[in-house]
Amino acid sequence: MVDPAGSTPRNGAMSQRLLVKRAWARLRTGRLRPGAVARVLALALAVLAGRAASADGDDAVPVLVYHRFGPTVADAMTVRTATFEAQLAWLRDHGHRVIPLRALVDWLRGTGPPPPPRAVVLTADDGHRSVASDMFPRLRAAGFPVTLFVYPSAISNASYALTWEQLAEMQASGLVEVQSHTYWHPKFTAEKKRLSPEDYERFVAMQLGRARETIAARLGRPVDLLAWPFGIHDRDLEADAARAGYVAAFTLERRAVRRNELLFALPRFLVTDADRGPAFAALLAGGADARRAHAASSASRRPGD
Repeated sequence: MVDPAGSTPRNGAMSQRLLVKRAWARLRTGRLRPGAVARVLALALAVLAGRAASADGDDAVPVLVYHRFGPTVADAMTVRTATFEAQLAWLRDHGHRVIPLRALVDWLRGTGPPPPPRAVVLTADDGHRSVASDMFPRLRAAGFPVTLFVYPSAISNASYALTWEQLAEMQASGLVEVQSHTYWHPKFTAEKKRLSPEDYERFVAMQLGRARETIAARLGRPVDLLAWPFGIHDRDLEADAARAGYVAAFTLERRAVRRNELLFALPRFLVTDADRGPAFAALLAGGADARRAHAASSASRRPGD
């Protein structure tokens, strides 16, 4: 982590606070180098988030969800590989602990210890091939765990998707857990309108059950976590998931996970390429600050940034 004011501080919250104080003093006197203001603001957000957590014992954990990666922003779900590298560096340099999603779920279910301070969870939905080519090598180098939510109908079939062999190879690293994103990623609200109540009930059971069975058979590991396609869920779907053998499910509600969450409606932050610098720091801090910073970052981006 490079001091915007010119020095390289030690790791830790104390050095971060000292850095912010020094940089703020230089900012007030006009001696801060151009381009450093955003980094100072990001550091200030991180320090304030750490103080808030220490003050009230808050165990809130941000769960981040990615989709695909590439050299350019091909669509709203693509995070540039360079942006992802910068995000991983931010986590490392600012003392965040990347923990397995399973550890977070165990804590929420009362079967595991609480997460460490500044814990973060990484997930990726859909099983895009760039998870193997771009995401996984960088996570392996950092030693960071990730949970992949895949829909089996695409694996080894769709041109954009991972193969079962790639999933098995990543799983063997010990850093990757593969879980369910239903069987073919349906939009449950549309299917509910289209089908009769009886057919819809059978359809939901197939999507939830066949996904679990297929992934477990292919990879030899139990499947009991679910990511709702499009983040769509309701009480009936949550009950269906519990009956199908799942123990927790994740949405796209943009906030951190807290201790007394509903296990089948756990929130995650959808990460985009706009989540850089102050926006990424605000996202890790959670809540409304993340939404405001994300919107401001998106609005300020120029084409090709």
